[in-house]
Amino acid sequence: MAAREAVLLVTRNFPPLVGGMEKLNHRLLQGLEPRWNPILCGPEGSAAHVAAGCEVLEVPLVPLHRFLRQALRAAIGMARRRRPRWILAGSGLTAPLAWAAARLSGARCAVYLHGLDVIAPSWVYQKLWLPFIRRCDLVFANSANTAELARSRGVPANRLHVVNPGVDLVAAPPPAVPARSLWGLDARPMLVSVGRFTRRKGLVAFVREALPAIVVRVPDVVLVIIGAEATEALHGVRAGEESRIKQAATEAGVQGHVFFAGRCDQATLESALASADCHVFPVLDEPGDVEGFGMVALEAASFGLASVAFRVGGVPDAIAEGLTGRLVPPGDYIGFAAAVTDQLQRGRTPASESACREFAQTRSWGVFSAKINALLESAA
Repeated sequence: MAAREAVLLVTRNFPPLVGGMEKLNHRLLQGLEPRWNPILCGPEGSAAHVAAGCEVLEVPLVPLHRFLRQALRAAIGMARRRRPRWILAGSGLTAPLAWAAARLSGARCAVYLHGLDVIAPSWVYQKLWLPFIRRCDLVFANSANTAELARSRGVPANRLHVVNPGVDLVAAPPPAVPARSLWGLDARPMLVSVGRFTRRKGLVAFVREALPAIVVRVPDVVLVIIGAEATEALHGVRAGEESRIKQAATEAGVQGHVFFAGRCDQATLESALASADCHVFPVLDEPGDVEGFGMVALEAASFGLASVAFRVGGVPDAIAEGLTGRLVPPGDYIGFAAAVTDQLQRGRTPASESACREFAQTRSWGVFSAKINALLESAA
């Protein structure tokens, strides 16, 4: 049997780092098998998160200029030695590295775009990075919105393909009690928010502008916030977001309705999604920043949990309006509060949970990998 052709993934976003981009790149690498022989140029610690036999070259994560310099050297070395068929950039940040390694080894080059890596508000990035994204042989976008942003910046439409991120399918719902019991929340109506704390996630404004109206209509409601400060992100981060959320809660008089769960292990997170009554995703629509997709909304759907979100960025790709949740016009906190209240009052039903899970099944990681591999095959 002929040896499988190699595919080299070059990325800064990979476990042990935590986040949606890291999860996606991990699944991207895993999904290349069995068709391809995946190899990785990633951050320190990444070798512990790949399959046995997968070659990995680790690069120091910080400072950024050191990562870029050493990742470029490592990617070129791996490409010349392994002669991969494709070199994939895990985000726009590593597109120049992947392109250079591809040109020096005879490989083809592809990049997966997440949204912010198209519109990053940096003159240097826009002038030096975007030209390499335009030159890639294939460009994957995580949503229709990201694809449109890429087209508007000169990425050729015939090379651009929307491939939504996937989700793990739940074979059997986890017990709903442990998370509530752990946090002492018993049977209180529970909203849940999951993700790293950044301004774009919109929790400060949600707590100040929408939560008080929800509390008036559902007095026992509690917002459980799962996550922590985004210390490893490159863009859109300001320190102390948690303290700002707490201050907003105190000023709005709803501090007794907000619970910080911190970072949770996977079992606790799954229990929270299985037992919550509504997932809230009040992401902001701001210049120079964008929510590329909204993987957490898709993950919530896989547990039968509906979401309420603002219709911004790539979020509409992750939520089926009226089926897996509600999409509210940006900035309409009155409408957001009403949609959440309606969801709490209707509650989770077998029919609503089934609709959410069926939608998630059409967006599995298996579907994601099949699309990526089909595009790599057709363009090889």
